[in-house]
Amino acid sequence: MNKTARFAAATVLAGIVLAGCVQPQPNLSGAPDAPYSAEIRRTQAGVPHIKAADWGSLGYGYGYAQAQDNLCTLADAFVTYRGERSAWFGPDARPPSGASFGQPRNLDADFFFRLVDDAAAVERYRSAQPATLQSLIEGFAAGYNRYLGDLDAGRFPSAHAACKGKPWVGRITSADVYQRLIAANLGGGATRFVQQIANARPPRASSAAAPGEDEATQQTALDDDPSRFDVGTTPGIGSNALAFGAPITHDDQSLLFGNPHWFWRGPDRFYQAQLTIPGVVNVAGVSFLGVPVIVLGFNDNVAWTHTVSSARRFGIFQLTLDPADPTRYVYDGRPEPMTAVPITVQSRRPDGSSETVTRTLYRTRFGPVVDLSPLAPGLGWTAQRAYALRDVNTDNDRAFLNFFAWNQARSLNDFIAIQKRFAAMPWVNTFAIGRGDARVWFADIGPMPNVPDSLADACTTPAGRAFSGRVPGVPFLDGSKSACMWRADASAVQADSLPVEQMPSIARGDYVGNFNDSYWLTNANAPMTGYPRIAGATGTQQSLRTRYGHLLAAQLQRESGGVTRDALKSAVLESGSLSERLFRKPLLDAACNFGDPANTLREACDVLRAWDGTANIDARGANLWDEFWVRVTRIAPERLYANGFDPAAPLATPGGFNTSNPAVVQDLKQALGGAVLALKLNGFALNSRRGDILYSTRNGARVPLYGGCDEAGYFTVVCARRPLDARGYPMDFNGHGDSYLQVVSFGQQGVEADTMLAHAESDDPASPHSGDGTRLFSSKTWQRFPFTDQAIDADPAIERTTLTGERRPEPVVRAVGPRRVPQ
Repeated sequence: MNKTARFAAATVLAGIVLAGCVQPQPNLSGAPDAPYSAEIRRTQAGVPHIKAADWGSLGYGYGYAQAQDNLCTLADAFVTYRGERSAWFGPDARPPSGASFGQPRNLDADFFFRLVDDAAAVERYRSAQPATLQSLIEGFAAGYNRYLGDLDAGRFPSAHAACKGKPWVGRITSADVYQRLIAANLGGGATRFVQQIANARPPRASSAAAPGEDEATQQTALDDDPSRFDVGTTPGIGSNALAFGAPITHDDQSLLFGNPHWFWRGPDRFYQAQLTIPGVVNVAGVSFLGVPVIVLGFNDNVAWTHTVSSARRFGIFQLTLDPADPTRYVYDGRPEPMTAVPITVQSRRPDGSSETVTRTLYRTRFGPVVDLSPLAPGLGWTAQRAYALRDVNTDNDRAFLNFFAWNQARSLNDFIAIQKRFAAMPWVNTFAIGRGDARVWFADIGPMPNVPDSLADACTTPAGRAFSGRVPGVPFLDGSKSACMWRADASAVQADSLPVEQMPSIARGDYVGNFNDSYWLTNANAPMTGYPRIAGATGTQQSLRTRYGHLLAAQLQRESGGVTRDALKSAVLESGSLSERLFRKPLLDAACNFGDPANTLREACDVLRAWDGTANIDARGANLWDEFWVRVTRIAPERLYANGFDPAAPLATPGGFNTSNPAVVQDLKQALGGAVLALKLNGFALNSRRGDILYSTRNGARVPLYGGCDEAGYFTVVCARRPLDARGYPMDFNGHGDSYLQVVSFGQQGVEADTMLAHAESDDPASPHSGDGTRLFSSKTWQRFPFTDQAIDADPAIERTTLTGERRPEPVVRAVGPRRVPQ
């Protein structure tokens, strides 16, 4: 069959209703009196391959390995999820690294997690899991504790010096792991509002709104400062994903590329591993720290990846309050009391003593009350109105059960059926390929508020319409009427969530891709439409990275003989940017007229002319360009660009600088001059190498890096996420970008996976695996993942550890209050 015929066949398959189910598995929880037993084999870059005979033992090995590599970060994270940061580190300090919940003040984080991640939430989540997954989680906690015991016994004398022996580093229970899973679930909604929930308090009588305050007053306040409306997103966090169907690849095998742009430090960083129970599960890829299942990777039959979805997973309800009591709200004409939740946390004073701090937070039928006044003064809690946040994933106890089932999936059909059965992906798109399957799969199937466009049109308040102008897609509805509640649909997996058929998905024979814009251009040649607005916007301007990604996909498909693995691996690390491709020449033409005797930018122009256009380590010009781009994009788009966005040409617009306007030309020169000044004032030459400024420090030595930030249109994202200073762009604070990279296909011998872990396995400077992965990434060295026993055992770097441990009942832990109180 030729490629055209195969493409047609695959396209037909994409329209077939897919059936399948999760295959029943034997209960491998492990006998309650049998010891845990696991083998850990570490290969190059320290990747652990964990093998066991039952789920509890598999978790035991995995918990041990994660703690061995990242104990300090894990222990700090468990303190956070328990709401104990103030007790150990003081109320005003902040977590040491960014995460999906930001870097809030410790006291705010404590109250937030005590409210949303309490004992009741843990028990609801635990009770929804099967015995096998519960056993895996209990084993993970036991393995973590086993490593902590080995460390305290002196088996690893130089390890984890930053936290070893600290009183806040202690044993955990499965409840800690469940709290971690719940926090991850809420990463697309509630955890973006930590401060706003933790500080929501009823108004004092003296601060009640003046008589006559109305919606118009609110809207005026909303319009005051658009820069405040960075809601529900973390700048630059996202991913690249591309999948090519067998009909258009050189080897007639579907090909998957995944590359989350994610945190390099902190509790949400990825950890690479392989988990095996012979005959039951054999899966490799990455987990978040503290998570005992693979969330992105491959097994013998399927490979998958994710990108952060643009669909909204939360909504805001505007409450009309009882004039006599700001803690009562009107619902269908009747006053209804909020639920007061008194919470007390311990807080460490500067002198080391402790005090208790109590706040009363409030829940409603929608969710917690949220004080949005930091975003706009008109959105605070007044005597007339308040606001409640509803996160659809609060009721999603299926997400990690979905991953657990995917880890064991037997085909692409099975994988798709699992996703549709659980509808549980909390805030990500999914891409997948299957062994012997010509198709590629894309889906944004997970809990989304069931807010049809008609409901949003009828029930959005005036303040909500103003809010939508700044934060499109968030349902901001009138909470005084039952007619304005999220809709219930009997066909939906979760109450008040969209049914599966109303969420975007497609199977194709050519390609699918996403770069954190909506589902609209999953395939640039066949835009997807017809879904509710809450699922994502269509016909809107795309990011430079999205445009780059689809142009790259087209370039790869033009190669003679079809898309090749080697071409894909090379192209995704080329370190070009679309801003350079589109706008360097217009800048040079406009700002580098050396006939002008007043031109003071000659050196900068010479550097940009000589630049190779990449942000590779040795590139000279990328640093100057990026500082220019930061400044030029402060100009209003309608003034800056010659051609505005055209939805009929989304990959080509906006385009060109508006150099026919002399004022814009002057703006361009000023932006370039500002870039020159920034580099020189911080001690960097205009033609400094990229790797001179962008780097990560490992074991006291700088590892030069490549790539750039999302805003400049780099496809290879390595972004320090901090302004330039004399240190350059170090990735050692809150940098993020390329994290785990994989290119996967299925050949005659099974899965073929090339991988990298850019930030390395361990964050302990004493570990040999705190920098080896980063150096491999720096040199653009892909590693063929050793997936079979034969390949693992043949790895020249192999190290073996066999663990056994008694299965003991978990200790009873108090449901409220710190578990270990500082003295």
